Amino acid sequence: MSNGLCLVLTLCISFAALTAQAERDASRDQFRHPAETIEFFGLTPEMDVVEITPGGGWYTEILADYVTGTLFAAHFNPESKGDYYRNSRKRFEKKIAANPVLYGNVELHTFDISVNLLTTPANSADALVTFRNVHNWLRSNNEAAAFELFYKTLKPGGVLGVVEHRAVPGTARETMLSSGYMTQDYVIELAERAGFVLEASAEINANPKDSADHPKGVWTLPPNLRLGAQDRDKYLAIGESDRMTLRFRKSKE
Repeated sequence: MSNGLCLVLTLCISFAALTAQAERDASRDQFRHPAETIEFFGLTPEMDVVEITPGGGWYTEILADYVTGTLFAAHFNPESKGDYYRNSRKRFEKKIAANPVLYGNVELHTFDISVNLLTTPANSADALVTFRNVHNWLRSNNEAAAFELFYKTLKPGGVLGVVEHRAVPGTARETMLSSGYMTQDYVIELAERAGFVLEASAEINANPKDSADHPKGVWTLPPNLRLGAQDRDKYLAIGESDRMTLRFRKSKE
């Protein structure tokens, strides 16, 4: 049996146990392919892993169950001026505190690119992952600085894994900002500019049904369904966004 298949089977068994334990929302697995994505990133249980902006913690549940090393959850700034960010952080902290068995290896940290802050120590992590977040950093024009912080916190030879909504090639920056879709070339450029080397890309999270051109951007699609009842069945049939899945490596030197 190949190592890859062993990992997928291990994750499937683990996910089943997790679902029974914490009622994990597995309905998104058909769009997010967590087992295949974790395998592609090359994550192994003993690694120390940073998750950037975990939001409600959908992936945190999976990673905390899989990783036996430390899972650094770099969430929103608790001192942010925005209510949304502070409240999201509080909900996440409550979620972690409610299940100390599952989240016993989770260490809370802060990522706030508006003030160029990532509190995980330099050279402290074997891997860093971020899911559907790059578009958010355009708002403060600090997307390049984010990747520089990621490079700094990873150990030499560390892995950067990125999943992001994918725009059609040549999409203008203003459209990326308003739509939530990023061009794959630009995400690769950001990582390479920070010093990372692109090792591989995968179509694990691709969705050919998604045109990436919707009235309310990526938020038109599930799970947001920003248009409410309007054309709901149409957008449910499309499913979640078309996504790039990229693996980068920090130099070992």
